[in-house]
Amino acid sequence: MLVTGRSGAGKSTLFAVLAGLLDPEAAEVTGELTVDDRSPADARDRLGLLLQDPDSQLVMTRAGDDVAFGLENAGLPAALIWPRVDEALATVGWRYGRERPTQALSGGEKQRLVLAGALARRPGLLLLDEPTAQLDPAGSDVVRTAVARAVADRRTTLLVIDHDAAPWLPLVDRVVEVVDGGLIEHSPGWTPAPRTAGLDLSRPGAWIRVPDQSPSSSTRCGEGGRTWTRDPDPRSSPRLAAAAAGFTHRGAQQPSLAPTDLELPAAAVTAVTGPNGTGKSTLALLLAGLRAPSTGRVVASAELAARGVREPHRWRAGELVTRIGTVFQQPEHQFLTGRLRDELELGPLRSGAGSTAARARAEELLERLGLTPFADANPFTLSGGQQRRLSVATALATAPQVLVLDEPTFGQDAVTWRELVTLLAEQRAAGCAVCVVTHDRDLVDVLSDAELAL
Repeated sequence: MLVTGRSGAGKSTLFAVLAGLLDPEAAEVTGELTVDDRSPADARDRLGLLLQDPDSQLVMTRAGDDVAFGLENAGLPAALIWPRVDEALATVGWRYGRERPTQALSGGEKQRLVLAGALARRPGLLLLDEPTAQLDPAGSDVVRTAVARAVADRRTTLLVIDHDAAPWLPLVDRVVEVVDGGLIEHSPGWTPAPRTAGLDLSRPGAWIRVPDQSPSSSTRCGEGGRTWTRDPDPRSSPRLAAAAAGFTHRGAQQPSLAPTDLELPAAAVTAVTGPNGTGKSTLALLLAGLRAPSTGRVVASAELAARGVREPHRWRAGELVTRIGTVFQQPEHQFLTGRLRDELELGPLRSGAGSTAARARAEELLERLGLTPFADANPFTLSGGQQRRLSVATALATAPQVLVLDEPTFGQDAVTWRELVTLLAEQRAAGCAVCVVTHDRDLVDVLSDAELAL
């Protein structure tokens, strides 16, 4: 069964209830739900669960131990555990051994590892919440193939949430949509509308153009990968540039990011793509000034520099917030207050804006991204897609000259995806240099002016 619905409709909450994770004392619960004629909390031995945030499910420091954790807790004989672990890792296309430290994994690699842990238990009910959202296309295909293999004998019931619905349709028997007041079941021949449908390319201020599918030029870009550009604007000059910038964690034998060259021109959107584990998020942190490169340099233009200092990682926090807006791969890592409205006002207030201006900017962003009903809610009570929109809004709130966004369209339905794309196009039109780290091919095709494939 494929479970669909708008961002924030309650899909992840439904899965939390099915998995027995909802505390009845902490919420108003109506109706009845059973798994194998038992309460979900009593049927956990039959469940496999993959949550939107894989970090919330990783419990061990080594990959093999993490997959084995559930089997050990289920009391499986020791002689059977490691063959099951190896089988599950192979099923999800794991390219490392059991000893790989979990802290060294990218977001997509963590997602694969958590899925392996769920499959290793051979559950009767498998619940997958956005299982491919942080994976590259090849990894997504591997995961869908692994899931299809796991449920092929019909001993496992599969429920999967995914806004990228089309690739799942050959596998599923039923499609249900979560709406206000219940569920709607769609016919077997249902097909989702593409996220790019309905984009008004002529609307003033949202001049999103659909580019050609083939690049007009291709050049090597350092050791980090290749870059291509589409109709470069000769007036554009680099606002931020990486020159052979690379990063290696202390004690690691291999770099997280090989030396990479990249320029971010004003009034342009640059996409950073590539397989999981190639250093895309690491590059984003270097560009955002949140980490110093181990090799090479990240250099701002003279106009962007603070106090004449050209390297962003040497800027003070107050200087950084008005110059470079950042969205982390995990949005909850950057929330600092207990209310959405306060979260959006915080950056403008810290950058010197008055309270009236900060409030007006917050209200505008809440409205644009469909978050006004949650203005007084705690950010951590939002759905994953809503948290992602909030994190993008916080980056936009101070009107920075550079935006570095890691998976900005994660967890979005077609409507909110289009609104996010429109907002980013408006930032480009206003002269902002935008960098998006993404696996979202639609986003790259519709919005980007240049691509760096690591």
